[in-house]
Amino acid sequence: MNKKKMTGIMASLLIAAGVISGCSSSSSGSAGGNGNSDSSSTIKIGANLELSGGTASFGQSVDEGLQLALEEINKNGVNGKKLELVKVDNKSDAAEATNGTIKLVSQDKVSAIIGSATSTNTLAQVQIADDNKIPLLSPTATNPAVTVKGGKVNDYVFRACFIDPFQGTVAANFANKTLKVKNAAVLIDSSSDYSKGLSDAFKTAFKKNGGTIVSEEAYVAKDTDFHATLTRIKSQHPDFVFLPGYYEEVGLILKQAREIGLNIPFMGGDGWDSPKLVDIAGAAPLNNTYITNHYSSGDSDSKVQGFVKAFQAKYGGKSPDAFAALGYDSAYFIADAIKRAGSSDPQKIQKALSETKNLSLVSGNVTLDQNHDPIKSAVILEYKDGKQTFNSKVNP
Repeated sequence: MNKKKMTGIMASLLIAAGVISGCSSSSSGSAGGNGNSDSSSTIKIGANLELSGGTASFGQSVDEGLQLALEEINKNGVNGKKLELVKVDNKSDAAEATNGTIKLVSQDKVSAIIGSATSTNTLAQVQIADDNKIPLLSPTATNPAVTVKGGKVNDYVFRACFIDPFQGTVAANFANKTLKVKNAAVLIDSSSDYSKGLSDAFKTAFKKNGGTIVSEEAYVAKDTDFHATLTRIKSQHPDFVFLPGYYEEVGLILKQAREIGLNIPFMGGDGWDSPKLVDIAGAAPLNNTYITNHYSSGDSDSKVQGFVKAFQAKYGGKSPDAFAALGYDSAYFIADAIKRAGSSDPQKIQKALSETKNLSLVSGNVTLDQNHDPIKSAVILEYKDGKQTFNSKVNP
């Protein structure tokens, strides 16, 4: 993270201290200074999402899933009330994510917050959520530090997705055991908590399975020319490249890899999952690539297909990606907790979230473990002529 961003975050945390102080002296609303009193006809839920900027495709998909779910939920309401969504755009920036959560807590008085899509932007909100006792549920932030930092559970932070150690292990096992890979290269975004965490998990599992990492290279988000890096990787003769990045750079990397004749399998995580990936890379360069993901729209499960049909009806035939599915699930996750809590009080919602067991969602049945992480399956998808195809499902 650059110095300017760090300065912005530190300034925002100082502001948060004032928010905490003001909340502790508030006598209106529920705990944490929340303005959603139980006599209100609505319950405010915040959404801190990447609606613009470099990872906007993720936040926009989460938002689409949220909007569909809230329409469905509000037909009957929750405990006789409607859920009101208050959105902030973090512009795909950690400092903006911090500022957005401060606003949602101090000005909008939300009862809970959904977001962000990426690990870095979610990590920027964690301390504020814990200090102000406002539940924060990330749909798709997979870095372990989101919920557990230094061995301590972040009491008010939860997620709807699996974590990087599981995702990285699934990828390594698939490379070793299904693709029969012996030698792998790893190419990461050194500016991304997500990319670094997923890479660490992959390397540990891959080497444990008897594989060898023959090349480790890095780039920084917003880089556009990867030819030299890819040429170095090619010179080490790997059988496979693990590329845990986001779609903007991944698309360019795959395109340039094929241009220099690096036609071996590539694999990444859920950060590839954007329709813009095909626009950037082209369909042909995506052949012989794989990703780990949270769900597949091709899953025959009736709950999945019901969601897909409803999403397509709302959004003109558009097929929902995993970020849309987890945005949808997050709304139902929060709604279920509010219903069981019987209140809009953030502390009661937090307790209900922590007790979630066997909740049926589109991305699977969710039971939270002691770290506030869901125990759930992953799927492996393969790209064929620019389209994701279901390969397999892996249970935890």
